[in-house]
Amino acid sequence: MKIATQFIVRFSLLLLLFAPLCGVRAQQQTDVPRRGEGITTFLQRHGRSPKLYYDDFVELNRKKLRGSEELRLGVSYIVPPLKDASSTSASKKKNSRRGKSVREPLLGKRFRDVAVTSDRLAGTCFYLVSGHGGPDPGAIGRVGRHELHEDEYAYDIILRLARYLLSEGAEVRIIIQDAKDGIRGDAYLSNSKRETCMGDPIPLNQVARLQQRCDKINTLYAKDRKRYKYCRALFVHVDSQGRGKQMDVYFYHAAGSGKGERLADALRSTFKAKYGIHQPGRGFTGTVSERGLYVLNHTTPVAVFVELGNIQNQSDLRRLVQPDNREALAKWLKDGIAKDYVSNK
Repeated sequence: MKIATQFIVRFSLLLLLFAPLCGVRAQQQTDVPRRGEGITTFLQRHGRSPKLYYDDFVELNRKKLRGSEELRLGVSYIVPPLKDASSTSASKKKNSRRGKSVREPLLGKRFRDVAVTSDRLAGTCFYLVSGHGGPDPGAIGRVGRHELHEDEYAYDIILRLARYLLSEGAEVRIIIQDAKDGIRGDAYLSNSKRETCMGDPIPLNQVARLQQRCDKINTLYAKDRKRYKYCRALFVHVDSQGRGKQMDVYFYHAAGSGKGERLADALRSTFKAKYGIHQPGRGFTGTVSERGLYVLNHTTPVAVFVELGNIQNQSDLRRLVQPDNREALAKWLKDGIAKDYVSNK
């Protein structure tokens, strides 16, 4: 009887020791990535903010990741467990505070950690959309043997803009994504069809493609509008006209959108002032106008559509292929956005 009692006590102790481990394993969530999905979109699909959970994901799945932190189709990855409310709140506060840094993996390894140097845009949220992507390259220009695709250059400028906005305390949603590209310093950007709409394949059908990005924005905005006092969507494209037609930057807003017009005006006045400084005597003929574009009419938050030039014109192409020019365009867009936000607080 005594031996039986001792056995029961020891067995009970073993159960107590191993029960927590079994519980942890039972609660561990795993999933396989979808085609074209990177770590950022994988986390977003599972309701995890990349800024809070990216490092946790890498640590949990280090042995399964390729050297460049790419996900492999058919491989099951551990989803980081949700943090408790207090730690999540503390992390968000830490990541949004000036003097700290936030991580956006889509910017690429070199630029993904962004130092927050200002609180000027704290409390704002932006939906950044580069034109076309996936099966649709958009307008195509040529320089010698190089074929230049609109979607690649618009995306590079969007990533640079995202970095500037993050550095001033904004929340940024990058709608069209390429998990590999990051910010690129090349003049002639390599072309691909990898882009997704936040992890989902981009349809070839034009209306379906445009509606998809509008749906993504509207779904995010339904939640964001309760947390942020200023939310704006920005669509960035490059136009395609005759080769002899040099174009300035044009800004479009939806009909009857007073706030959209104000943002477009702020962007235009910023660009005009910058051209006056950097290219005195050139003049600036870019305009602001209403335009019945699908994305402007089907996006819930205030939105502006920007055309950055004519990809067929050699002078306009120089604006795009030089990395310093793409950087300047992104910075001027950020300055125009900040001007609108500060003047309408």
